[in-house]
Amino acid sequence: MSKPTRPDPADPLVSLFKSIGLTQAKAQEAAKSPKSAAILKDIIESYPTVSSGELHEKQAGLIVALAGALAKTSVGSVERDYLIATILENRLKSVDQVTAAVKFVETHKVPVNEAEFDKECGVGFSITPEELDDRITKYIASNGVASWGSLGAVISALRATPELRWANPLHVKNAVEKGFTETFGAKEAAKPKGKEPKKDAKPAAKEAKTSEFTSSDSSSVRKSVFEEGFLGSLHKPGENPQANPRHREAHLAVTAGKVWTRFPPEPNGYLHIGHSKAIFVNFGYAAYHKGKCYLRYDDTNPEKEEAKYFESILETVRWLGFEPWKITYSSDYFDELYDLAVELIKRDKAYVCHCTQEEIKVDRGEKRGQPRPCVHRNRPISESLVEFEAMKNGKYRPKEANLRMKQDLEDGNPQMWDLTAYRVLDTPHHRTHDKWKIYPTYDFTHCLVDSIENISHSLCTTEFIASRQSYEWLCDAVDVFRPRQSEYGRLNLEGTIMSKRKIHALVSGGYVNGWDDPRLYSLIALRRRGVPPGAIISFVSTLGVSTATTNIEISRFEQSVRQYLENTAPRLLMVVKPLKVTIQNLPEDYVSTIEKSLHPKVPELGTSAIPFTRNIYIESDDFRLEDSKDYFRLAPGKTVGLFGAPYPITYVSHKVDPVTGEVAEVVVKLQNEGPVKKPKTYIQWVAEHAASGSPVRVDETRIFHRLFKSDRPSGDISDLEPNSLEIVKGALVETGFWALAKRSLIEARREATLRTEKAAQENKTTETATGDDTPHATTEQLIGKECVRFQGLRVGYFALDKDSRLACLDGPDALEASRKQGDYVVLNRIVTLKEDSGKTT
Repeated sequence: MSKPTRPDPADPLVSLFKSIGLTQAKAQEAAKSPKSAAILKDIIESYPTVSSGELHEKQAGLIVALAGALAKTSVGSVERDYLIATILENRLKSVDQVTAAVKFVETHKVPVNEAEFDKECGVGFSITPEELDDRITKYIASNGVASWGSLGAVISALRATPELRWANPLHVKNAVEKGFTETFGAKEAAKPKGKEPKKDAKPAAKEAKTSEFTSSDSSSVRKSVFEEGFLGSLHKPGENPQANPRHREAHLAVTAGKVWTRFPPEPNGYLHIGHSKAIFVNFGYAAYHKGKCYLRYDDTNPEKEEAKYFESILETVRWLGFEPWKITYSSDYFDELYDLAVELIKRDKAYVCHCTQEEIKVDRGEKRGQPRPCVHRNRPISESLVEFEAMKNGKYRPKEANLRMKQDLEDGNPQMWDLTAYRVLDTPHHRTHDKWKIYPTYDFTHCLVDSIENISHSLCTTEFIASRQSYEWLCDAVDVFRPRQSEYGRLNLEGTIMSKRKIHALVSGGYVNGWDDPRLYSLIALRRRGVPPGAIISFVSTLGVSTATTNIEISRFEQSVRQYLENTAPRLLMVVKPLKVTIQNLPEDYVSTIEKSLHPKVPELGTSAIPFTRNIYIESDDFRLEDSKDYFRLAPGKTVGLFGAPYPITYVSHKVDPVTGEVAEVVVKLQNEGPVKKPKTYIQWVAEHAASGSPVRVDETRIFHRLFKSDRPSGDISDLEPNSLEIVKGALVETGFWALAKRSLIEARREATLRTEKAAQENKTTETATGDDTPHATTEQLIGKECVRFQGLRVGYFALDKDSRLACLDGPDALEASRKQGDYVVLNRIVTLKEDSGKTT
């Protein structure tokens, strides 16, 4: 990946932005986007209060957020004045509130209704602990929450409700944990060691630890997703109407009255975030009702299908936590589909058409709004049978002949206007090779294969509502079991693109680094970025399922991921832009070992032992030469705590690089004598200690920003954000990284092996899918370097990128977890840390 350009620290804009209280890094970040930077510059120059230098750092950050939000809207100057005033008056105290305020004034011009504004933007929001506890208790009772396994999903769901949107996230989390304790008892993992036999303690630890593969456990998803709303109102198996009652009886005899669903992707591209909802709905609904779900490849268009997509689809479904009952292909049924097409002709419900594509469009009313009969519509049945056979035998070239269904041209639904059932294609098929010269269309294949596979619930998105009529018509026309098609709203993520064609243009043009570029929202890209599969399933489940299209901002998706990681990701000390610190009152050879928890609230994640020495590194932004009353980190005259260290440090002096003029080293004193006043804040650090391999030097830290400037991108190249990829070299991580990485991969491999063995025993993935190229469940599909995830304390959440080379991960389990010659460490930032509106440090 090429290194992106960054604003020059000497840029006048950077200096201007620093003048309002921003740090160097935040000022450079604010200068990245030309549009928002221009608005921020105008605000500073137009408002004396902003440019006076009297803003505290938090307010300055909110002004930057306001400029960014204004860059995406057409808010007038009067409304802008109003918004700036609300920030300066401390009415708006978080970025989320600023975003909500901008959206509010887009539709409510000044003067606004203050009470309405305050309600919509969370101004003055308050909720007592008793009120919060009451809401949570009612939620747990009314949503059928089953166990501690639902903790993350419940927290996310409650945070998404209007009543608790502005509640302090930590207060909500603590209250939910309290409610769970009162409802389900204390979490087993929290019991003191030694009180329970070792054998009984294992399941508790498993519940709390980070796991790749927990999403398909129905107990981890709140029950209301499948019991209420759209999914809760679906028919019971066998209740869907049939033209012939014997079809119902035969269907129930096969399914035993169980739910049978299918996930039927076209193998012509990689799955994206929108597909995660379809996977969750189809596999999740079947699993919840103890039914079965097929993975069926809809491989009826050999011109666009490639083997890599078949493999990727199965791998992605399994990565999300689901196991197909069977893997099938539409092509498994080509012989049966052909026979049904012949039967359709014999029943005078189909005919062979020789019209051009343009003529077919005219006949179907695409040019004038009303259909008209094709000139071939009433040809004799015997003639269509002969012509269809000729099509099969290769007499016609593509577009010279089509088999069309004889539907109802008087119907108001265009899906009943003689749809094409078969067309001629010269392309060999990946499984049937040159056997067929004709291939069935989606409109002909989908419903009939659903019928053949005894699908009880054909679940699809609402763009297929009009197709339901033709779906049912065709099943009845050939006298087969008629499944019930039900449609739910699709999931769209604003601020990105999901079109295969548009993403292909970015990939082929070199604007992104492949389909798994972490700036994209294909599922393989999210996986590479480090997003846990359970976080995606939790996100989808909390959105619910209805007939309305769900349009979600990227920020809300990232917040859901952040909440999931908060309670599952181990925490390591990390410094992205290191500044050397020398502790003058420690000897040159001083070293002590500090044992620190990998997560203060999840003791099952264990601990790490790190060295503490005379020379350490801190984040460069954690030191200032100019102090201020609202700044609590290191500065002349200031004392600051070090996470995990026994004593705080106090500034003594500093050294400046003679070339750059930047601070190169800070000299401090360890407050290890006499009574010590507790510092107001703590900062992260890593020690220099070659003997223990400290620090771990990160070769590349990749920071991903939004790929597009606009909220609703069309995929146009001019809309690409030029600085969407930031590569930082030389970040430092504590030595606990190596053991964590090794342990994460070993545990992921163990779980993947167990899951794959279980899938082989319980599922029938080889009954119909017997081709040599059929993908099969393997352990390797579930294991990747992205399984190594952690929170860099006060920095963000990170995962190991596939470009990394770590010899200790590739070697045997007994191989020491440490840096080896040739190692190359690449980290991807998954998401930033959640905003804490209560602190400015």
